Amino acid sequence: MGAGSDILVRFVGVEKSYDGETLVVKGLDLEIRRGEFLTLLGPSGSGKTTTLLMLAGFETPTRGEILLEGRSIARLPPWKRDIGMVFQNYALFPHMTVAENVAFPLAVRKLPKAEIEERVARALAMVRLEGFAHRRPAQLSGGQQQRVALARALVFEPKLVLMDEPLGALDRQLRESMQYEIKHLHERLGVTVVYVTHDQGEALTMSDRVAVFNHGEIQQLATPAELYERPKNAFVARFIGENNRLSGIVKERVGERCLVEVDGALVAATAGNVGGAGARTTLSLRPERVAINSLVEMDNSFEGRVEELIYHGDHIRIRLSLLGHDDFVVKLPNRPGQIRVEPGQIVKVSWLASDCRALDAE
Repeated sequence: MGAGSDILVRFVGVEKSYDGETLVVKGLDLEIRRGEFLTLLGPSGSGKTTTLLMLAGFETPTRGEILLEGRSIARLPPWKRDIGMVFQNYALFPHMTVAENVAFPLAVRKLPKAEIEERVARALAMVRLEGFAHRRPAQLSGGQQQRVALARALVFEPKLVLMDEPLGALDRQLRESMQYEIKHLHERLGVTVVYVTHDQGEALTMSDRVAVFNHGEIQQLATPAELYERPKNAFVARFIGENNRLSGIVKERVGERCLVEVDGALVAATAGNVGGAGARTTLSLRPERVAINSLVEMDNSFEGRVEELIYHGDHIRIRLSLLGHDDFVVKLPNRPGQIRVEPGQIVKVSWLASDCRALDAE
């Protein structure tokens, strides 16, 4: 972590229970850096949204402290926290025009009328809605409504912007377009963003760092590349992107390398979150890191039977029977000169030990 002045928000031992028994968030220690785009990622019920709501002031921690710029915000109501908020359902006022919706946080703060008009015009230009000031939300598309919500969250220049599944209601193409818009806005403005989603593709695309939640705890906090390339445990490997999971027993471990017995064969792997000889493990291997009938010598090479080919446009997905698993997947780019295989064919399947991580047993 950077110096103390680089930390905008600090969670210290924060816990939350709604019924006095079950902890939805457990012993959370988290530092959010000034100017970063941090995504809280996890399945439903993992604690990510509750964490966001406690930071916003809509929920109160059962235990622990939340500090904003070094000061506790426990007794500070939401409207005094200087935090912008963007929700999935936009939360726009239907009876107000676009300009009035965006102006609302400024009117509440009793800014002069001329300054409000100037800031609203600037905020609408920022989200490319200059000509929409006099329309009402019902006259806008979903993407346009989300832009209005974004302008309203940014118009009063908050220290921090919180976004709770903001793109969940949009169709796939519009969602992907808005991901880049939000990312580029963040880069231009330098505002700190905390973003909640259950969509791992969204998290990888937009974030500086991602906190992966499960059962109320952060499983790993890292950059998107670190999460994808070096997952800390089997849950993170399974949740972030697609991977082949092979169950086995560690036969030998030397430093960062190990040999794992899978279905009677020995697989060379990188030792991650795994014990020594005799420990049960799950091997994690990304489908795009596997080669078929490669002339290059690799650490691991086994015979497999092609079961199914699925065409995905930019790549071909091949399902194989390999090492006792009939759901082993390989992704090959769809390009001229790429190897072609057929169902029923026996092929050589190879990969490097550095691309195969031995993690905790599932």
